[in-house]
Amino acid sequence: MSENVGTIVGVSGNLVTVHFDKPVTQGEVGFVRTGEIALKAEVIRIRSDNAELQVFEDTTGVKVGDPVDFTDNLLTVELGPGLLAQVYDGLQNPLPELAEKTGFFLQRGMYLKALDREKQWDYTPVARQGDEVTAGDTLGTVPEGIFAHRIMVPFGLTGSYTVAETTEAGSYTVDQMVAKLRDEQGTITEVTMVQTWPVKVPIKAYAERLRPTEPLVTKVRIIDTFFPVARGGVYCIPGPFGAGKTVLQQITSKHADVDIVVLTACGERAGEVVETLREFPELTDPRTGKSLMERTLIICNTSSMPVAAREASVYTGVTICEYYRQMGLNVLLLADSTSRWAQALREMSGRLEEIPGEEAFPAYLESVIAAFYERGGVVKLRDGGLGSVTIGGTVSPAGGNFDEPVTQATLKVVGAFHGLNRERSDARRYPALHPLDSWSKYPGVVDTTQVAEARSVLHRGNEVDQMMKVVGEEGTSIEDFVLYLKSEYLDASYLQQDSFHDIDGATHAERQQYVFAKVNDILAAKVFFPDKDSARKWFLQLTSVTKDWNRVAMDTEEFKQLEQRLDSMLAEVSEHA
Repeated sequence: MSENVGTIVGVSGNLVTVHFDKPVTQGEVGFVRTGEIALKAEVIRIRSDNAELQVFEDTTGVKVGDPVDFTDNLLTVELGPGLLAQVYDGLQNPLPELAEKTGFFLQRGMYLKALDREKQWDYTPVARQGDEVTAGDTLGTVPEGIFAHRIMVPFGLTGSYTVAETTEAGSYTVDQMVAKLRDEQGTITEVTMVQTWPVKVPIKAYAERLRPTEPLVTKVRIIDTFFPVARGGVYCIPGPFGAGKTVLQQITSKHADVDIVVLTACGERAGEVVETLREFPELTDPRTGKSLMERTLIICNTSSMPVAAREASVYTGVTICEYYRQMGLNVLLLADSTSRWAQALREMSGRLEEIPGEEAFPAYLESVIAAFYERGGVVKLRDGGLGSVTIGGTVSPAGGNFDEPVTQATLKVVGAFHGLNRERSDARRYPALHPLDSWSKYPGVVDTTQVAEARSVLHRGNEVDQMMKVVGEEGTSIEDFVLYLKSEYLDASYLQQDSFHDIDGATHAERQQYVFAKVNDILAAKVFFPDKDSARKWFLQLTSVTKDWNRVAMDTEEFKQLEQRLDSMLAEVSEHA
């Protein structure tokens, strides 16, 4: 029984107003008791002796006069070995175990431990008795999949500590002691393999924060070449419903050059989440040949779940990412979709009767979104290693309108913008990123001069395309028509990929550099045709050969033969022919 018990004086959906006598703090967790059920809630505003809490469960049956137990703890997650390959909800309840206990329909007020308390882990100590350590330093390791999971000094400990005692190598559960630490006053702290951390507080147990400069290779050509993402950078993928946001995220999670992927399905439709849960265990990890789930963690709050839990899910995901970053790993967080998270903020803001901003979103929307994306980055650890968290968030603007508040607030803080386009999606152009609307501030894998020249061809080709819609093809000069065909060739042969093909679906950086140089030579070449029909026929054939080239392994004889065919085709129509 809690020592600090309040009384509900008002209920408005997922918002309850509680009168308290003893002090409470902003962000403190409370449990709303209705009958035999205790519902988890979080203090989001305090006014005089009343606190307003958002409840993470359905509040049916909650009434004025019901008690609320305050815990004096912030909303936290458990951090330790066993997180990978798990499926959690926004409060870090393991959904498979929860389903075993409650059946297909999850019950309210049921909360489980995030980590398995019975599994034995093979612990190997690293720190020795007498060593000086601080928060985030490694005490020992346990194997977790293909990684050496570091057991670290709890991040909440401040100052310097001396290792007073270490456990010998052996098999232990996460709750067993692995070390004892002595502070400067002589107080002993016992350390286990599991620690807790508040989700809304960034983990800062590192030496230095660095600027993201190294490209994160996703093996998607249009991204790596034209709109690159930096390792430790942040980017967004806005687009209308059905334009391919979820598909692009899944392809990125499979092929991106990162160690761990955390997927946060925030308010997505249940069908999409179920599809993800079914497909990921079946996907083969190109790095290990095993299931992709072994280095993936999924946090899902579907649109049918309580709206307040959406906010918790994105913070839970980024906190777990920061935890693995402290081990010197590169982590990718994919949040789908931040629009649904913002809608949850809007709903709670409305219930709080706050002054609304644009489209009724809270006036502080920009600062909340910025604070979330700022938790991405590259850090230098105290042992000299590097770790990173890359954040990619999708945005689902109504009607594909990029001028709406969530998209605009996101654009102010991200380093790359991958705008999906309905017309390209309907035309079956994958990925459906619009090559003229998208942009990136990060360095890519291809020479920037070559990329600038290719983008110029795309822009000028688009201008010719718009002109032809007015004056027709017959009113266009042969030079302008060839420029238009060059832009279409670049789009069809390089910007688009066959995601179901083993080779074309994932193009490594070296191949992108080689192929793009060849494509750029074709774009820069001066070609001559007697008429537009012959020009169209030649570019269609060129596109077909280039697509065949994309589907052939780079170290084969067939690759060289197709390249030679491209050279001979270009020689036939060049000015030297």
